[in-house]
Amino acid sequence: MDVVRHRMTNRAFAPCDVSREHFEQILEAARHAPSGANSQPWHYIVVTDPAVKQTIGQCFVDEQQHRAKLRMGFPTPNYHGVKTAPGLIVIVADFRFVRAFPVLNDGSEVDRLYRQNAERILLQSVAASTMCAHLAAAALGYAVWWITAIGQEDIQKKLKPLLGVPDALAIIDVMCFGPPAKPSYKRWKKTLAQIVSWGRFDPANFMTDAQIDEWIRTQRHKVMYRDESKID
Repeated sequence: MDVVRHRMTNRAFAPCDVSREHFEQILEAARHAPSGANSQPWHYIVVTDPAVKQTIGQCFVDEQQHRAKLRMGFPTPNYHGVKTAPGLIVIVADFRFVRAFPVLNDGSEVDRLYRQNAERILLQSVAASTMCAHLAAAALGYAVWWITAIGQEDIQKKLKPLLGVPDALAIIDVMCFGPPAKPSYKRWKKTLAQIVSWGRFDPANFMTDAQIDEWIRTQRHKVMYRDESKID
């Protein structure tokens, strides 16, 4: 529980040489994660070349600027920290493994519904493995950063050739870690009572669409990047 509570996100890291042993310990944790059909539909690429890190980081900076032009109003973090992260691991998913889950593979409407569920199973599997890696990094004393903003096709086109990733696979996440440049802080978390029901779902914990929209408008920007102790 100490490791879980102290796994905190940081987006600026102090210089550090991450040993191969630490990389392997982190990825050994990822290797032991559970997955649907025990398919283990993941692959990890350890990036150590500073020039490659610069290119990956710039892809996210460019995406940030693209969002700003679209006026999404999303409070995007400063992605420049990716360029100098001591530890950088790219997570690759093999979506072809949806065929290992309950599907018909006949193109029918029923098959489409099962394939949607199969994709959820695969995403949950890769997320479980990635989270194991994050907890291992935290146990080694590192701050971590889970970056998921890479679903866009243009980023895939830039990063796949750079990393030699086959077209059939998908780059799904990037994990950065290292000693924090500034102390990490705990961000706001819902209380146990807000996320747990006993026996049946508690209607008091159901949010309407209007309530969610209001939360996004008034609270999201506060809880994303602020110290929990400083949220009013």
